Amino acid sequence: MEITVKNDSPLLEYLYYALAPRSRTGIKALLGHSRIAVNGKITTAFDYPLKAGDRIGILDHGPARTVDSRIRIIYEDNWLIVIDKKHGLPTMSTGRENEATAYNILSGYVRESTRGGRIFIVHRLDRDTSGLLVFAKDEMTKRLLQENWNRSVRERKYTGVAEGIFDKKEGHLVSWLTENPKSLKMKSSSTDNGGKKAITHYKVLNQKNGLSLIEITIDTGRKNQIRVQLSSIGHPIAGDRKYGALTDPFGRLALHASSLSFTHPHTGRLLAFASPAPFRL
Repeated sequence: MEITVKNDSPLLEYLYYALAPRSRTGIKALLGHSRIAVNGKITTAFDYPLKAGDRIGILDHGPARTVDSRIRIIYEDNWLIVIDKKHGLPTMSTGRENEATAYNILSGYVRESTRGGRIFIVHRLDRDTSGLLVFAKDEMTKRLLQENWNRSVRERKYTGVAEGIFDKKEGHLVSWLTENPKSLKMKSSSTDNGGKKAITHYKVLNQKNGLSLIEITIDTGRKNQIRVQLSSIGHPIAGDRKYGALTDPFGRLALHASSLSFTHPHTGRLLAFASPAPFRL
């Protein structure tokens, strides 16, 4: 369900008007359970300032279902599945024998639930990055999502903890990434060296004890993009030994895919999802 705002108003006040006669308690619950999006971005703020012309999305995804200790399905329809995966689980096989992956686990789930159904990878998260991930149930949906990814994705946000105290509370990182074929590590260059251009934006939310909690959005989806770019400016993600981290306060890579919203490739509806980061400062 989507509502176009007719006049400036605090969000909750407008929802009371637009969703009448639904109970006020029920409307507050929609906000509290991250089922309200404004212009494609989930918000839980009752006093969010709406402007005329804004679009409010009422999200219909229900309670998450756990199909494995490492995966929760938070949305599923005839064409796609959105999951919340734990750290330590790769999206797809890295060549290790009998390796557990998100792809394998979901493939088994879909085969059982739809009598021979299949699953297709749309995008990936690093093994040690947790959070939101989309899979398609057929090749056409996969193709539509991948070919229109930059246009259909309204928001793709991460939460991370980086080492050090940032001089600037907000910043934009633009560099070109290449991969060392032997170490498989990515290298970031501030000048165009023929690598893949990567664009990352960060905002500092909190800083404490030499660590910084940051919100990250990306314009591109390169391998290890966030990790290598932050390391290149002296702020590696905590727990990321591969890219120079000296601390490991959470016993894991402190990076989580926390927010994702995109246009459904078949229905045209806005889908928006949020997953709280499992670490705080």
